[in-house]
Amino acid sequence: MIVETLEVGPFMENTFVVGCEETKEAVVIDPGAEPERILAAIDKRGLNVSRIINTHAHIDHIGAVQAIRVAKGAKFLLHETEAPFVEGYERQCQFFGVRFGDKPEIDGFLKEGDIIEVGNLKATVIFTPGHSPGGLCFNFGERVFAGDTLFNGSIGRTDLPGGSQQLLLDNIKNKLLTLPPQTVVYCGHGPATTIGHEKAHNPFLTGGFSFF
Repeated sequence: MIVETLEVGPFMENTFVVGCEETKEAVVIDPGAEPERILAAIDKRGLNVSRIINTHAHIDHIGAVQAIRVAKGAKFLLHETEAPFVEGYERQCQFFGVRFGDKPEIDGFLKEGDIIEVGNLKATVIFTPGHSPGGLCFNFGERVFAGDTLFNGSIGRTDLPGGSQQLLLDNIKNKLLTLPPQTVVYCGHGPATTIGHEKAHNPFLTGGFSFF
């Protein structure tokens, strides 16, 4: 399994290129900015990207979607309840005072339990709203791409539109912490971690910290 992490843009967002070593089929997860770097990483490995799959649609995770979509002829997929954030791309640009690229065009939607095939790899879609209303995680066996749901030592912010701290915590505990402890968690920002480490040490999950 090929996993390439690129930290992009001023929000230091993690974009992932995930591919099958045997078939060279790949997906791009959360291309947030700097499309030239992402495309260079794809081309360097000789990968064929047919889909862009997003954990959610905040501006720092979708800014490079359209450039890669056009360059590779890839379909852009995410949860249906994230569509208003895509449609409101210009408002997001104005609110945060940044612009990374053109507004993305959505090609289809993902939902809980969908299976995404990437060559010989398979990912299960996990619905984890809380940071955003349509938050998703992608579970490739012992690797899960969690977007801004779960971080190394922290959790996603819940003060943006559609956020809910209780919902986020419930989804983390009921859908992510139930994965095997050795599962590697690739986060939307910051370093990777494991389910076991977060279960034992994350203060938001052990009762050591609360927003309230």
